[in-house]
Amino acid sequence: MTRAASKKPLRQLVLITGLSGSGKGSALKAFEDLGFYCVDNLPVDLIPKFAELRRQPGSRIERAAVVVDIRGGEALSQLPAMYQSLARNHLRHALVFLEASDSALIRRFGETRRPHPLGRDLPVREGIRLERLLLKPMRQVATAVIDTTRMNVHELRDFIQARFGGVAGRKAVLLSVVSFGFRFGVPPDADLVFDVRFLPNPNYVPQLKSKTGRDRAVHRFMASFPQTQEFVTRLMDLLLYLLPHYIREGKSYLTVAIGCTGGRHRSVALAEQIGQALSREGYRTKLTHRDIARS
Repeated sequence: MTRAASKKPLRQLVLITGLSGSGKGSALKAFEDLGFYCVDNLPVDLIPKFAELRRQPGSRIERAAVVVDIRGGEALSQLPAMYQSLARNHLRHALVFLEASDSALIRRFGETRRPHPLGRDLPVREGIRLERLLLKPMRQVATAVIDTTRMNVHELRDFIQARFGGVAGRKAVLLSVVSFGFRFGVPPDADLVFDVRFLPNPNYVPQLKSKTGRDRAVHRFMASFPQTQEFVTRLMDLLLYLLPHYIREGKSYLTVAIGCTGGRHRSVALAEQIGQALSREGYRTKLTHRDIARS
């Protein structure tokens, strides 16, 4: 038996908590797909016993993920201290905290037509406010905070797999590249905004006016100017420098917005080019042209 083959996988325990409606169930399914032994709504006082059982000789549970949330009642206040004590159990451990904006959570509760778990007679917005307050100590000790406001189920699964499945963990961030027109306002959810109105405008070329930045003719026009490629090169250098730092700070979703006047030509062409370049670097990207259909 080789030395590499004789190595036993490190035992790993991931605790999942966060706001109701933020996607904890979907996150647990993602861990299950990775081969984790998964438990939903495990009572808080059973977590140390569960961890100890996994350490016993002969235990076949190498990796486990456990959801603990507001359903645990007052006992949930013990979780931060309990989580910190796991470090003494020779476990690889993590506390994943899921959250979302109030508007996103209210919309999700409306879609499912379910009351907030803190009480049927409590307005959903007030339930969210109270839950944020109660869960604040857990968020402060979390090793990963995932904001699912702009994530769908598939994007959350991809993030979990990248962060905990050994797939290019250093690139475990979902990138949204958005083109837009300043005429219609800057996207309110943009993290980084870049203005490409300094580049020559295809809108003033008669044969290009009716086309968009997705057309090859517009790409060729943009590429004919040296400042276009220099901008792309400088922007990619900046993004490749910034992204690892954002990831280390726990950023799970980043929106890069590229704007021109109307959002049909320059910003679209540049967003396409930047999105493709980030994909080639191994980042998962989602490309959106917000204003491409506007006149």
